[in-house]
Amino acid sequence: MLSLRQREQRQAWVLLAPMLLVMLLLTAWPLLRTIWLSFTDAALIGSGETPAWIGLENYLYALSDPDFRASIWRTLYFTLVSVTVEGIIGVLVALLLNQKFIGRNVLRVLVILPWALPTIVNAMMWRLNFNPDYGSINALLSQLGIIDGYRSWLGSPEAALNAVMFADIWKNYPLVTLLVLAALQSIPEDLFEAARLDGASAWRRFRAITFPAIVAPLGVALVLRTIDAFKIFDIIYVMTRGGPVDSTKTLSFFVYQESFSYLRAGSGAAYAILMTLMCALLITLYLLMLWHQRRRSTAYEN
Repeated sequence: MLSLRQREQRQAWVLLAPMLLVMLLLTAWPLLRTIWLSFTDAALIGSGETPAWIGLENYLYALSDPDFRASIWRTLYFTLVSVTVEGIIGVLVALLLNQKFIGRNVLRVLVILPWALPTIVNAMMWRLNFNPDYGSINALLSQLGIIDGYRSWLGSPEAALNAVMFADIWKNYPLVTLLVLAALQSIPEDLFEAARLDGASAWRRFRAITFPAIVAPLGVALVLRTIDAFKIFDIIYVMTRGGPVDSTKTLSFFVYQESFSYLRAGSGAAYAILMTLMCALLITLYLLMLWHQRRRSTAYEN
């Protein structure tokens, strides 16, 4: 005879089974199919014959491809810079919005607007802003005397990736702000009052009270942004198409071209698997750093 707890557990599994089956079909099967394709010479459009098994040839070719290695460094640069800047701006804006001042609620609504915009709309807007003939960026910088003539920001191999990063940072820093702000509002004001009475400086209050409270949500925000930034595709597709001279060709765009432009499904799958492994490694390093920082913060409190 099953106990009440065992019956509840069995009922829970029965209720969860349809959802687990759907998740299995939507995630596990495509992943396994992609892994299998990566060991074959499959083409996206072929003669209908079964793809030939070629073992690790696609992976060896990918690791020896200089264009693929260049896209890795380009993606790492994009990810680390954009996520770091978003984290800094997000925390600073959250600290500002946590203060009491006239118009705070209006400002909170305005901060959400960039994040609420669809990525395609955001990319088109910034593509127009960076236009070399009538873009607002050139007009503003020229009137301020920072540049002496209009520049083709998205047409310059040296500036295009940074311009795309600027657009990505503008759209996504509100996510960090919202998560950090929610954590800030959960901190009892009594803790800050007691710290002030003890003579703690603003920096010491931040280290001892504020930072330990926001490190967990900040870590969640940074991990989410790292995943999004590492697989960035849509904003680059709209703004630059990977150009000029492949200067904005990130890993996702590289996989897209290999699979859908060159119609090489096998090698494209291998590139995609390598990209997934690198993304998982980067996230693991992030989590280890945040875990170590949280341990140090806990030890400092004690």
